Amino acid sequence: MPTIEVYTTPFCPYCHRAKTLLQSKGVAFTEIDVMMTPGKRAEMRERAAGRNTVPQVFINGRHIGGSDELAELDKAGGLDPLLADQA
Repeated sequence: MPTIEVYTTPFCPYCHRAKTLLQSKGVAFTEIDVMMTPGKRAEMRERAAGRNTVPQVFINGRHIGGSDELAELDKAGGLDPLLADQA
């Protein structure tokens, strides 16, 4: 299974959307709450080329983007191959 990390905040509808999509694919992911975990927003910003909004999704260390980018990748047929990749 691939390594999937999702930077989130509580009550974020876009975070919920991204997590729901990943759950519908049956994959496990690590959720990183940037609001409750000191230093994680700065880590996210550094990894995501300065992007400060949540969610930010990474698959096998590759920055996918936010909820819209994740949904677009799925619609284009590019998400399933990434999820099938071995870490």
